Amino acid sequence: MSVKRILVVDDEANVREVVQACLRDLGGWDVLEAPSGQEGLKIATIEPLDAIVLDLMMPEMDGLAFLQALQSNPNTQSIPVIVLTAKTAWIDTNSVGQSGAKGAISKPFNPVTLHEEIAEVLGWAIED
Repeated sequence: MSVKRILVVDDEANVREVVQACLRDLGGWDVLEAPSGQEGLKIATIEPLDAIVLDLMMPEMDGLAFLQALQSNPNTQSIPVIVLTAKTAWIDTNSVGQSGAKGAISKPFNPVTLHEEIAEVLGWAIED
């Protein structure tokens, strides 16, 4: 099985660092980082990705604008996106499906099980 390649898009460096460490060290995945939606879109168009982990609340281009731009590009529209958000009401409504995201994980998240939650949402097998 090939190593999964994940892009983490979050404006907070400490969140990106924690997510990257969790997914790399516990999930065994290759992780790329983007500090903004614009940078994330650039990476998504040039790098082969298996999934994107996306913060909703970012300056300039928020997560919803990122999702819309991702879905409007035929080269990136099939990349599954999981949203990380502190807005639990957004998760509880139909907003996840309406946004085009495959799922959502609330912040704060459990760093030890984050890779398992992502794999479950995306239907990926976990390597032991």
